[in-house]
Amino acid sequence: MLDIKFIRENSDIVKNACKLKNIALDIDALLSLDKELVSLKTEEQNLLTQKNAITSKIPKATSEERPKLIAESKALDENAKNLKPRSDEIEEKLKGLMYLVPQIPSPKAPLGKDDSDNIEVKKFGTLPKFDFTPLDHVQLLEKHNWADFERIAKVSGSRSYSLKNEMVLVEMAMHRLAMEKLMAKGFNLVSVPAFAREEALFGTGHFPTGRDQAYFVPEHNLYLTGTAEVQINSLHAGEILKEAELPILYAGYSPCFRSEAGSYGRDVRGLVRVHQFMKVEQFVICKNDAAESEKWHQVLLETSEEIVQDLELPYRIVECCTGDMGTGKVRMYDVEAWVPSEQKYRETHSCSALHDWQARRTQTRYRDADNKVQFVHTLNNTAIATPRILVPFLENHQQKDGTIRIPEKLRPYLSGISVLGKA
Repeated sequence: MLDIKFIRENSDIVKNACKLKNIALDIDALLSLDKELVSLKTEEQNLLTQKNAITSKIPKATSEERPKLIAESKALDENAKNLKPRSDEIEEKLKGLMYLVPQIPSPKAPLGKDDSDNIEVKKFGTLPKFDFTPLDHVQLLEKHNWADFERIAKVSGSRSYSLKNEMVLVEMAMHRLAMEKLMAKGFNLVSVPAFAREEALFGTGHFPTGRDQAYFVPEHNLYLTGTAEVQINSLHAGEILKEAELPILYAGYSPCFRSEAGSYGRDVRGLVRVHQFMKVEQFVICKNDAAESEKWHQVLLETSEEIVQDLELPYRIVECCTGDMGTGKVRMYDVEAWVPSEQKYRETHSCSALHDWQARRTQTRYRDADNKVQFVHTLNNTAIATPRILVPFLENHQQKDGTIRIPEKLRPYLSGISVLGKA
C-alpha cells in the first residue's frame, strides 16, 4: 500500500508502475474517489463545527433563544449524519482500490512483461554429466520406496504426496541444516501456525487478488497460508518499535498450503507443484532506508545461495523483471536449481524487498533517532522449501547404481551417511 498523499502528488509515477507491473488499475478513478471523500469529510466536519459552536451557546441562551438554538444544533447534526453513509461507502471503495496500488519498482529492476524477460545475473556449479541413463525424481522415489503418489491421492486428492522411509529423514535434515544456519546468523527461529486471519493475508499483499490460492476454513474464519511470511509480517502489527530494536530477523518454520488454482495441466508429475509443503522462510524488518533495505536483500539472497551450495546443487540467480516481480515488490531475485530430467532450471527460492508497502498495511512502525515515527521496511526469502528442492537434489546426486550421494554438509543431519538407497 502506498501513501495516498504520495499518489496524489505523483500520479504519473504510480500510473507508470501499474503499466510496468501489468496491473489494470484506474488511478484517476481512485483519485476521484479520494477527492470526493475529502470533500464529504470536510463538509461533515464543517457541519459538526457549526453544531458545536451553536451547542456551546445553549447554556447561556435565554429561554426564548434556546429552542431555536437546539433545533439548529439538531438539524446540523442530522445533516452530518446523512453524509456518513455516502462517506462510508466511498471510503470502503477507496480502501479496496488502495490495496491494489503497486509498489514503485526500483529503477535498477529490469523492465519486462513476464518471466521470459527476467535477467540471469549469476550461474554457480557444474551441470552433471551422466555416463548412464539417469532417472527422474519420481522414478528414483519409486525405485527406493521413498514416496507414494497413487494411494495417497485416493485419500487426499490430486497434487498430494507422501514421503516414506529415508526420504522423510532427508526432508527433516534439510530443514535442520537451514534453521541452524539462520540461527548462527542471528535469526530468531519461530514455528508458526498453518492458518491466519484474513487481515494478515491483506497485510502481506496476498489478498485481495490471491484469494483463489488460499484454502478457507469458514467455520473458524481462518485461511491456510502458503508461507510463514503471512504470520510473521503481522507479529508487530500496530506497534511502534524502537529504532534500537531493528533489524528484527525471523526464520519462520511452518506447513504451507496453496490451491494452485489456474495451474491445472502444468507440472503435475511428482513433487513440483503440490498443495501442501514445508518451508523455512527468512523475514527481515529493518529501518526505513533504501540502502539498509538493499543490504538486507543481499544478505537474504546470499544465505539462500549458501544453503543451495551446501546441498551441492548447480543453480542460477535471475533478477525478476517488473512484470514478474509482483504487486508489492521493489526488487526481486529468484534462485533456480538445475533439474536434469527437464534440462532446465527451476525456482527454489524467491527473494523480495518491499520497502514500506507491507508495513503500511499492518501499521508496523518505529520511532527513529529524531523521534519521528516511520514505517519499517520488510524483506523475505525462502531458506528451504520441501518437497520441491528434493527434485533437483535427487536427480543431480543420483549415481550409476541407483543410489543417491549425500552432500558432505548434509551428512551430520543424517547420522553421517554418505550414500542413500540400495544399488
